[in-house]
Amino acid sequence: MTSYVEMIEKITPEIYQNLKQSVELGKWPNGKPLTAEQRETCLQAIIAWELKHLPEEERTGFIDGPGCQSHKDDDHHDEKIIIKTKTTH
Repeated sequence: MTSYVEMIEKITPEIYQNLKQSVELGKWPNGKPLTAEQRETCLQAIIAWELKHLPEEERTGFIDGPGCQSHKDDDHHDEKIIIKTKTTH
């Protein structure tokens, strides 16, 4: 079995777009609904792919730093997103 990192490296821009659209619509291109686990896995793959291929301001969940209303009264701007992955042995 390929590792999670190897799978992310094999995602093409077309696959990325399909995953993103599937998460947005809640269903696969064939119309079958995503399960909660599939949606979570797709989101993790999207975020991991974007981290490698897109500038920060184009990534899912990007919030524009100092100008953002939620950060005006906040001195702590070093929050990080941690992606948990499941491994099978």
